[in-house]
Amino acid sequence: MALTKDSVMAVLGGVALPDGGTLVSRDLIRALVVEGGNIRFVIEAATPDEARALAPVQAQVEAALRALPGVTVVQVVMTAHGPATKPASPPPSLKIGQHPTPQQGGPAPINGIDRIIAIGSGKGGVGKSTVSSNLAVALARQGRRVGLLDADIYGPSQPRMMGVSKRPASPDGKTIIPLQAHGVTVMSIGLMLNEGDAVAWRGPMIMGALQQLLTQVEWGQLDILIIDLPPGTGDIQLTLCQRTQLTGAIVVSTPQDVAMLDARRALDMFAKLKTPVLGLIENMSTYHCPQCGHEAHLFGHGGVAAEAAKLGLPFLGELPLELETRIAGDAGTPIALGDGPAAEAYARLAARLVAGGMA
Repeated sequence: MALTKDSVMAVLGGVALPDGGTLVSRDLIRALVVEGGNIRFVIEAATPDEARALAPVQAQVEAALRALPGVTVVQVVMTAHGPATKPASPPPSLKIGQHPTPQQGGPAPINGIDRIIAIGSGKGGVGKSTVSSNLAVALARQGRRVGLLDADIYGPSQPRMMGVSKRPASPDGKTIIPLQAHGVTVMSIGLMLNEGDAVAWRGPMIMGALQQLLTQVEWGQLDILIIDLPPGTGDIQLTLCQRTQLTGAIVVSTPQDVAMLDARRALDMFAKLKTPVLGLIENMSTYHCPQCGHEAHLFGHGGVAAEAAKLGLPFLGELPLELETRIAGDAGTPIALGDGPAAEAYARLAARLVAGGMA
C-alpha cells in the first residue's frame, strides 16, 4: 500500500503527548510532505521549553513512522516560534460531548443572532444538507451575515460540502472559534473529529454536544443561522426546539409519496414542539437531460406543493436534480456559488426568504 498523508497523520494522531492530546489534535504539525518512501515534516512548538519537552515524542513518532511498510527516510525538524517561558499550565483542552447543563425557563435566543432557521426532513436522502449549505451561500451572496451549524452529530457532512477541514481553535477550552467558507461562518462536530471517526454516543452526550455547538461557538453578529438537522424526529430535534428560540423550520422533501409520508411526520413534530414551519421545499423536482434537454420527473412532481397547499403552509420553491450539484458539493464548492439553473433556484429561494423577513 502506498504511503499517504492520511496514513502518516493517523500514526501521528496515535502518539500521546505528556501533557495531553497529540501532535495532530494540538495542531503542531507543519509542512508535511510524503514522497514515495520519504516523510518530512516540522513539529512547531510554542516555545523552546515546549520543544525540549517534546524531544521524547519526536523520537517516538520517528520510530513509529519508520515501522510503516515502504518507509525509507523520516526527517523531523523541531522548531519553536516564541521565547523561553516559565513553566505554565497545559493549554486548554475542549471536550465535546458532555451532558447538557440545566436551563431555566423556555427556549432561549443566542446572543448576536437575529434569526435561527432549522432545515429538517422526515427521512434521509432527500438532499437536506445540500439545501442547507447552498441556501447559506445564496443568502450570503445577497449580503446577509450567515452562519451554518451542522447539527447532524452522527453523520456530519457540512465540512465536505463547504470545503473546510481545519480544526477550530479553542483559546480558553470553553469557547470555539468557527471557520469561514464562501462568506459563511461554519461549525460542525465533523471538524472536531478525524474523517471517518464514528460518534458512538448516547442521547445525553448528543444533546450536550448540540448545546456546546450552539452556545460555546463564537458566532459573532449574524442575520441568520441555518441549522442542518439530522433526518427524523429524535433527540437533536427535541433538544433544539425545546432549548433554542427558533424563528422557524423549513422542511425539505422529494416529491414521491414515500418521502412525503416522512415529511408529514417532521411537520407533525414541529407542530407538537410549537415551532413555526416557514415553508416546504421540493428537492430533486425536475431533471433536464444535458444531451437532449428533455425534462423528466424521476421522483414525481408537485407532491410537495400539493401538500403545502393542503396544510396551508408556504411552498418555497422547487430545486432541480443536477449532476453538477452533487459534484460541487463533493468538491466543497456549493453550486449556489456559480450560475446555471440550480444556482438561480437557490438565489430565488434566498430572495424569497429575505423579502419575507425570514432571513
